[in-house]
Amino acid sequence: MAIAKAERLMNLALCLLGTRRPLSKRELRGSIEAYLEAGNDESFNRMFERDKDDLRELGLVIETVENLDGDTGYLARRDSNRLPPITLDAEEAAALGLAAKVWQQARLAGAASGALQKLRAAGMPEAEEPDEAHHGALEPRIPVHEAAFEPLMLACRDRRPVSFDYRKANAARAEPRQVEPWTLECWRGHWYLAGWDRDREAERVFRLSRISGRVRSRAGAFRAPVPDAVTVRETVETWAGETATRTALIRLRSGCGYPLRARALTTLALGDGWDELEIPYGHGLDAWLVEFGPDVVVREPADLRADVLDRLRAVAKG
Repeated sequence: MAIAKAERLMNLALCLLGTRRPLSKRELRGSIEAYLEAGNDESFNRMFERDKDDLRELGLVIETVENLDGDTGYLARRDSNRLPPITLDAEEAAALGLAAKVWQQARLAGAASGALQKLRAAGMPEAEEPDEAHHGALEPRIPVHEAAFEPLMLACRDRRPVSFDYRKANAARAEPRQVEPWTLECWRGHWYLAGWDRDREAERVFRLSRISGRVRSRAGAFRAPVPDAVTVRETVETWAGETATRTALIRLRSGCGYPLRARALTTLALGDGWDELEIPYGHGLDAWLVEFGPDVVVREPADLRADVLDRLRAVAKG
């Protein structure tokens, strides 16, 4: 059985790599003997989708293209599936090995392990193992609790449009969004998706914890150009409040709001269970302060105080 599947995957990979135009499911079924032997369309579709996912897990970049007739085609361009020369030194290899240990999710752990194996096969030097006495002293982890993370991670990798229901920080109900996902970024313990919002025809950043329901894949290719990783990262930081242009003065209940305390430029104990903090003020700070509820009171500037009050009133109205 394993040999038959390996042969089927190899034949599918050769078909996708050997074509100059996207091939439809019907054409692929007619070209691969194992698909011809599938009992019915439903069995073939299940087999093809599993094989396609397996090839992507192995590192093959498969593009999905919609032609003028509305049919979906598939191809794997050779230039997108060719590794450049690997020129990593031992320290860089060690850094990659450390990064591969970050992920706790089974799917990501397997992908990271497979990527390291491919790089080593291409000539990446082996990283030295730590001494036994220090083994496990440095075990980084990035927890991901949102159910939307994995489907969005796969959609970013495969350049697949998605739709989901999203609740803005100052809204009581979620609303549908159609997005071309670019990348996922973790900022201050929260995961964000940066992408192109088709309905608003503009780039947007979505906090994963505010996505409700299931993330649904959409047919077709991206309509908007994808910016480089640095631009996307800066967008995430800006929309999440990282880029500060001035400062704000807040009162914070004693023993609360440690993330705010970590950002404070100055802290003054007021007594009666309250402290006064001066913190950087940038885009998105009002949404962040609302999360601390009655433990935070904004003193100035007035526009930030008004924005926080508006968000609190919207939440109270339900």
